[in-house]
Amino acid sequence: MTNTTPQFSGVIPPVVTPRTADGGLDLAGLEAVVEHLVSGGVHGLFPLGSSGETPYLTDRERGEVLGAVVSATSGRVPLLVGANEQTTPRVIEEALRVQRAGADAVVVTSPYYALSDHHEVLRHFRAVRAAVDVPVFAYDVPVRTHYKLEPALLAELAAEGTIAGVKDSSGNDIAFRQLRLLTRDLEGFALFTGHEVVCDQAMLGGADGLVPGLANVDPAGYRRLYDAGLAGDWAAARAEQDRLIDLFTIVTTPDAGRVSGGAGGLGAFKTALVELGVIGSNRMSAPMESLNASESGRIRSILAGAGLV
Repeated sequence: MTNTTPQFSGVIPPVVTPRTADGGLDLAGLEAVVEHLVSGGVHGLFPLGSSGETPYLTDRERGEVLGAVVSATSGRVPLLVGANEQTTPRVIEEALRVQRAGADAVVVTSPYYALSDHHEVLRHFRAVRAAVDVPVFAYDVPVRTHYKLEPALLAELAAEGTIAGVKDSSGNDIAFRQLRLLTRDLEGFALFTGHEVVCDQAMLGGADGLVPGLANVDPAGYRRLYDAGLAGDWAAARAEQDRLIDLFTIVTTPDAGRVSGGAGGLGAFKTALVELGVIGSNRMSAPMESLNASESGRIRSILAGAGLV
């Protein structure tokens, strides 16, 4: 762990967005998810991220989702809220909306669809930071943006105070470690991993927080892992991570010939929450396919093996 003291740290799950069986938003289910997460010991919530199916939500739905999360959370944990659109002016509009709605920080990707270079990406983050009154986190997720935020670029933004932290979902462990080395002396800078299965290694390498989608299913497990790592009990952290790796196999249950990779992973999280009795439907946002009864049965077995049902 780093010796600095970031404002935000710990387990901060990217919150899923439940839908009813007929496809509408399930706001009561979303409130139940929030309660499941907060009671599981998380340190914050990340609504309107990739796990929340945000690109599939209308502007109205995004507002309703964030309103429900703010209400259900009632200030118990901070909210780091996604504000992602194709270009800088649209991101600024979204960031201002979520700030007004109660975000404690905004989480922002590089522009997508637009063809940006290094200098445009720097100007993008600086413009967003100048427009809002809350901290800005850079969200490095090249599988969705098709642009890798390089460590030197992020370190430059961090050193000048433009970004307060990074949520790294790049899958590039070398770049993650390089960024930690470049920012280790910056007071207050937070580095989060979006990995489900190498959280113990990330903490050993200096991660301040964990933002795994699987924490929607087992927040208490990730809290135990985080606490063990924070205490330097790496044997306990590894044992908890090994159990969570087994649990993560729920994402392999969907039929790849019927369900896309994105729908399969998020659908597995939702299906697990149905099996745990947290929400009532695993319906996905259109046009994604939902998991079926056979896939749900396999997920139920994995949950049982992990001691969750």
